[in-house]
Amino acid sequence: MAGTKRFPHLQLRVKFSAADMFGPGKAELLERIAATGSISASARQMRMSYKRAWQLTDAMNRYFRTPLVTTAAGGARGGGASLTPTGTRVLAAYRSLQRRATAAAASDLATLERLAV
Repeated sequence: MAGTKRFPHLQLRVKFSAADMFGPGKAELLERIAATGSISASARQMRMSYKRAWQLTDAMNRYFRTPLVTTAAGGARGGGASLTPTGTRVLAAYRSLQRRATAAAASDLATLERLAV
């Protein structure tokens, strides 16, 4: 999940089209959905509206052949949300891509950090 970042650092976004992208915010939302089993709890933790979290979830579900998140309507046992196997794989691939890109850029980032004010 999101933590305190050293600066400078990479902020990776994967673009699927001019308007559709997957980046750190959506990755964090997926992680929180996996941890809480809830889109609304995830939204509260991220200090965003439920509507915005739902819009982001819906957008992510449309980027891929199969949805990343499934939901169950509320009722006596309550509703919920969970990552699908595709959602788990997409999140793992994105985090791996982040780690590898950061490692590849470490020397250049260190140079930029030494030269920064």
